[in-house]
Amino acid sequence: MTTNPQETDVTSGATVWLTGLPSAGKTTIAYELAGRLRAEGHRVEVLDGDEVREFISAGLGFSREDRHTNVQRIGFVAELLSRNGVKVLVPVIAPYADSRDAVRKRHEANGTTYLEVHVATPVEVCSVRDVKGLYAKQAAGELSGLTGVDDPYEEPEAPELRIESQDQTVQESAASVHALLTERGLA
Repeated sequence: MTTNPQETDVTSGATVWLTGLPSAGKTTIAYELAGRLRAEGHRVEVLDGDEVREFISAGLGFSREDRHTNVQRIGFVAELLSRNGVKVLVPVIAPYADSRDAVRKRHEANGTTYLEVHVATPVEVCSVRDVKGLYAKQAAGELSGLTGVDDPYEEPEAPELRIESQDQTVQESAASVHALLTERGLA
């Protein structure tokens, strides 16, 4: 019996949603993992939250409603890609549990794999990393609504994986996510 290659591709897709505070290491881990997966021959896309805001969610602000809309748009694109055989890595803050749960439910309704990875870097470590200068701007009074500081971040209660990025290298963090994919038969 031969298998249709398209069927194989469809079942190999998955969305890996990396959630955490600003400067937690989500995007760095995602790109490290993407390189490894591509080297193994996987089709991979990274839906970087900053790029999505610029191109798909331009015009949205940072109110709870706008953040929810942004996450739903990203979730729609991620599910569409993963349902078509792509490993989709989504490094996005996504601060609200109900928004992430809605994305999970969209995936489940379509029979698409969704794995939530909490990059659980403490705010004290994130503020030192301060990749985009957001914590410094917030401290100087130039920015308000910073997730995890003066705007809420609802930690995932039961992610498929929790990474303490402050205790390991980027390569080790990416390897942890790769191990999860391997365990699920996806890598």
